[in-house]
Amino acid sequence: MYSRLYDELFRRVPHHPQLTLRVSREARQAMAERQAKFLCSIARVSEPVYLEVGPGDCLIALAMAKHARQVFAVDVSTEITSGISPPPNFALIQTDGSSVNVPSESVDIAFSNQLMEHLHPDDATTQLRNIFKALKPGGRYFIVTPSRASGPHDVSQHFEDVATGFHLREYLLDELIDECRRAGFGSFSAYVGKDGHYLRVPLWLVRATERLTALLPRRAGKLAPLRLVLGLRVVAQRSA
Repeated sequence: MYSRLYDELFRRVPHHPQLTLRVSREARQAMAERQAKFLCSIARVSEPVYLEVGPGDCLIALAMAKHARQVFAVDVSTEITSGISPPPNFALIQTDGSSVNVPSESVDIAFSNQLMEHLHPDDATTQLRNIFKALKPGGRYFIVTPSRASGPHDVSQHFEDVATGFHLREYLLDELIDECRRAGFGSFSAYVGKDGHYLRVPLWLVRATERLTALLPRRAGKLAPLRLVLGLRVVAQRSA
């Protein structure tokens, strides 16, 4: 149902944030280039094979195509990517929401941004296993997803304490790590920042911030300084 739901969403809600440009094309392109530079730095190989799941407008994937030997962009919706004119090393692949139809052990660096929270937990488990299979030994998966400690982050934030809209599950740090461990990932690191500007931080700092936020009034989790730490930015690595 993922493809049907998201295609219908983008057709019937033309003012959806993913379809409307709230910042200039130039600013978004610059952000994509910064993100690509960061992804290349954590890939730790020259000309990596890159996988992005849920690429949206594909700006980051297209920026990565300038540096990568091969780019795989995997998405459930054909509506949002219909205007893409990709280069020869770029493959756009449709998914049912959990499949990742790329060659096994072919990917150096994988990335998803604001994706995990949209998956049913059962599908998230399957998708993580498929991403793990796609990665080479030593390959890394950079996951960006909102923290439940500062949520909900979908429309239900206006009337619920737990996400009940298109966010099917929002995670705490250890919940996300546990899901990744079950898929086979062996080591993890955390970052703070956004839009290609990231700083590595110890996992305990994110855990402590989540626990502190649980003791504060609900609105406190919406404060910008806390959200910078609370937003989950986790690199999961397949053992070499």
